[in-house]
Amino acid sequence: MRGWLLGVTGLALVVLLGMTAVSGDVHGLLGNADPGPLTGYGSAVLRLAADGFGAVTVGGLCFALFVAPGVAPGTVSAGAYRALRLAGNACAGWCAAAAGMVVFSMADASGQPVFTALAPRVFLELFDATEEPKAWLVTFAVALVLAVASRFVLSWRGTAALLAAGTFALLPPVVVGHAEVGAWHDVATNAILWHVVAASVWAGALVAFLSSREEDRALVRRRYHRLTMTCWGALGLSGIVEGFLLAGPDGFTGRYGLFVLAKAAGFAVLGAACVWLRRRAPSRVVVVELAVLAIMTAVSAGLARIPPPTFFTRAPSAQNTILGYEVPDPPTVLRMVLGWRFDLVFGTVAILAVALYLLGMRRLRRRGDAWPFGRAVAWTGGWAVVLVVTSSGIGVYSPAMFSTHMAVHMALTMLAPVLLVLGGPLTLALRALPATDRAGPAGPRAWLLALVHSPVARFLTHPLVAAVVFVGSYYVLYFSGLFGEAMLYHWSHQLMNAHFLVSGYLFYWLVIGVDTGPRTLPHLARLGMVFAVMPFHAFFGVIVMNKQDLIGETFYRYLGVLWNPDLLADQRLGGGIAWAAGEIPLVLVMVALLAQWARHDDREARRVDRRLDSGASDEFDAYNAMLAKLSRGTKT
Repeated sequence: MRGWLLGVTGLALVVLLGMTAVSGDVHGLLGNADPGPLTGYGSAVLRLAADGFGAVTVGGLCFALFVAPGVAPGTVSAGAYRALRLAGNACAGWCAAAAGMVVFSMADASGQPVFTALAPRVFLELFDATEEPKAWLVTFAVALVLAVASRFVLSWRGTAALLAAGTFALLPPVVVGHAEVGAWHDVATNAILWHVVAASVWAGALVAFLSSREEDRALVRRRYHRLTMTCWGALGLSGIVEGFLLAGPDGFTGRYGLFVLAKAAGFAVLGAACVWLRRRAPSRVVVVELAVLAIMTAVSAGLARIPPPTFFTRAPSAQNTILGYEVPDPPTVLRMVLGWRFDLVFGTVAILAVALYLLGMRRLRRRGDAWPFGRAVAWTGGWAVVLVVTSSGIGVYSPAMFSTHMAVHMALTMLAPVLLVLGGPLTLALRALPATDRAGPAGPRAWLLALVHSPVARFLTHPLVAAVVFVGSYYVLYFSGLFGEAMLYHWSHQLMNAHFLVSGYLFYWLVIGVDTGPRTLPHLARLGMVFAVMPFHAFFGVIVMNKQDLIGETFYRYLGVLWNPDLLADQRLGGGIAWAAGEIPLVLVMVALLAQWARHDDREARRVDRRLDSGASDEFDAYNAMLAKLSRGTKT
């Protein structure tokens, strides 16, 4: 295996250095000076190293969790341990490459030789003026923690935490790269998120597969095949969107477009390897996969340094720079309904969540089991709310108007989570997924149970934590200046929406959730939680309505929406929406909570009746024992 890795590493370096040599003066296109070959070639090689080590880290952790046979949530198996050690060793290289990219990226972006950028005064100035070094610093910090933590983690749950952190560490350099600049950068950024994660998981899982032993080889090959087919689909769809948006319809004739077409050819070869070669020569297909993935990684590292053609073919504007699109006209009902701009993150997750839910229902019905239709309606309705407020005209206008943004916030926090928790997705998954033998390897059902009952889940579902995060994030976000900074970047806007949805789901899971979670509260305590947060929610809306200074004023001034001149009136409208938006969800919550409470009392009453009919009752037995004891004491 080491010979193969050295060979494909050399192949990737040759491809990358060749791309760098034929790319021409990429700095002159942006009006920067040439920093010299050391900075240019050094930044390219370091980026390739960071991408490669990051892929092996994330893919190795994914292999240890979901491919290598083991028992969840206990100690990892021997095969998973080898993949975990592989990821830990790669993480050390990832940490070193990311540290180097902090310096080389700022020197390359500014056209300064790397030794000039290392001067303390120049370093601080360039670091403050550029975004990419900050992103690489975040990656370095997380990779350093992973490199240390991976030496001590031996459990499945701990490996899951490492995978989550490693996946996060992949993203900062990506979201501040070329995809985050200019028109359509919102769609391009969403696409590249899927692309980078899928490519990293595939490449790293392949290296872990090559290092695995022969135990349970058939199961490992079957799980690896499913994983790679999923990654292949994500790579294809996201690559098409990303390539078209960055190269443009007329950009495939230049150097950038030719490199994109080379990646597309590699994607086609990978598809053939997955579908055809693996069925006939599984021992040879890994060589093809490894070589093609190495070349595609090198091409991606090279493309990261070349300005896309759309940089020069699309006229820049403040709205395109901040939002990725323009909103020249005021909102109307027609524009809100028909002006869709599909969100590749939330929209894709919504469609996949509904599809998987329906597949679970289908499996139950084929088995002869029933599933309440109302739960399916609630689940589908919840994701429909998410899809509409993030992808329709409502989502398009939400960054330009505080009132529309607040409507989206309330929908993602107060309405969609209520419907989602009533869908009971965990209960459906546990019933639909096949149970595994205790002596056999763990499967999706065991993985899901391990995550639900993990210490992290118990902490997040603590009533105090869930309530404080649910309501307290309103005050922190809008009254601390954080809102204006978050709205300037697409990635932070997406992260904000994700926080809205997750915090709402955790709170309502405790209050009216159908699924049994890490913590079970009595119905009176659930009712108390609802009444405890109501005043804080209403008070927040009142504060916003009466606030005399603008929230996120700098952001809205930069945006320059001419048809919305009275920003303070729009903000007051947003406060009114926040104040009134809790009424309808509150009615749904109260109805659901009271209905669940009544059904619980009915079940308890029927249980007691059955015990009485059978002649057994804990209370009566205890009462009779007490009488007998008193009787014996009286006789003595």
